[in-house]
Amino acid sequence: MSEVKKMKYFAGGEWLDTRTGNYSPVFNSSTGEVMAEIPNCSADEVAHAIECAKKAFPMWRDTPVMKRTQVLYKFRELLMAHFDELTELCAREHGKNWTESAGDIAKVKEPVEFACGVPSLMVGESLMNTSKGYDTVTYREPLGVFAGISPFNFPGMIPMGWMVPICIATGNTIVVKAASKTPLTAIRCAELWQEAGLPDGVLNIVTCTRHESEQFLTHPDIKGICFVGTSSVGKHIYGIAASHGKRVQAQTEAKNHALVMADADLERTARSIINSAFGCAGERCMALPVVCVQESVADKLVELVVKFAKELKIGPAYDKTTDLGPLVDAAHKARVSGWIDKGVEEGATLVLDGRNVVVPGYENGFYLGPTIFDNVTPGMSIGDEEIFGPVLCIKRVKNFEEGLAVMNGNQFANGSVIYTQSGYYAREFAYRTDGGQVGVNVGIPVPVGIFAFSGHKESFYGDLHCLGKDGVRFFTEVKAVTTHWFDAEERPSGKVDTWEGSVGGSM
Repeated sequence: MSEVKKMKYFAGGEWLDTRTGNYSPVFNSSTGEVMAEIPNCSADEVAHAIECAKKAFPMWRDTPVMKRTQVLYKFRELLMAHFDELTELCAREHGKNWTESAGDIAKVKEPVEFACGVPSLMVGESLMNTSKGYDTVTYREPLGVFAGISPFNFPGMIPMGWMVPICIATGNTIVVKAASKTPLTAIRCAELWQEAGLPDGVLNIVTCTRHESEQFLTHPDIKGICFVGTSSVGKHIYGIAASHGKRVQAQTEAKNHALVMADADLERTARSIINSAFGCAGERCMALPVVCVQESVADKLVELVVKFAKELKIGPAYDKTTDLGPLVDAAHKARVSGWIDKGVEEGATLVLDGRNVVVPGYENGFYLGPTIFDNVTPGMSIGDEEIFGPVLCIKRVKNFEEGLAVMNGNQFANGSVIYTQSGYYAREFAYRTDGGQVGVNVGIPVPVGIFAFSGHKESFYGDLHCLGKDGVRFFTEVKAVTTHWFDAEERPSGKVDTWEGSVGGSM
């Protein structure tokens, strides 16, 4: 095992040692070894990062948007130059395989490229003669300091793709609480932002517990919060922060469902389900952990899914031949294993058991094989609650209407999928599903970053989603300016403006 590095937090352009003396381990998920230790910042150190962001805001707000985006162009080039390095770092600290980790880093690049177009997205509107001699123009302006609270499952994409690019491109500053389990990719990206020329204090990175970050919700200098995590925490953040006048964008839990119709291409569908259910070891909010299948083809689909799942190669994440890497840490592995035990207790049919998987040479890694339950029925918690691991539940349904009702009966509505060759069913499904992101023969229906990531129901708390035009609106506010110019020789008429003669009136 190589030397364990003690990390620093980043505030005001400086990499600082915590004064607490307390650190938490970051594991190499594939080996179980500690690869780094991150600081448990104090509340005062988090407050210092907020103060640094506040001090940086006036200068950064006043920097012309065309100059702000030049930093993003430079960061994008550095990101590409260090792409493999970041991919391996993501694979080591999280456990997703090489291809999935590369996708995580690519999903940093995508929003950065979108944010480079912010000059055109911030363009306002104008109208001459809103009333005779009066013109009105609207502007989009930044608000100030934002806070980002990141989860462990996408070390690059969520903090450095969803939270940072649009925020800073529109002229705001931000303090990001990196996930304690997987902070290293975000920290390395912060170094690249600094190298790209981002001014001191525009981006700040802290690592701490929920207790220290609770001040984000009430701090007078925080204007808005971006959060990704559990629904209970997201609801808490939304309630407290909104009551203190802050904007909130909380992407929360999911239990995405697919509906497999009898006319679907079953082999193609089964392979898509395998990728969707077991990719990133199921540790993603757009995983596909539940499949509703028409009874007439259920036996065949289950047979194919089990067959393809058994073919997955389980191994270290950074081995480019690995299909299924480990879970993030021992605690999460134990949690997911507990869910499998629960499914057996509830009476579901365990047709493939991923417990007790051993990878030769990596016996201390946090591995859990693909697990499949058949005959999951209403009321079984494994079919209703988020597990966040490589566990697939099969629910058998009679027809389209029953399948849709089962899906819409779930409290979460992040994404939903239908596999069919029927245009009618595809259209009906897209129109009637509660899912905010819909796939037709697409197992992971995440749109590219020019569109919003739009979960519904208990999968989201807030008003404006991340990415796309929603993201630009979230990080800006509209100012309307009405002007009236007149000839210097003009003499006042002595008349008072009225509703008919001006933009004023009695309002």
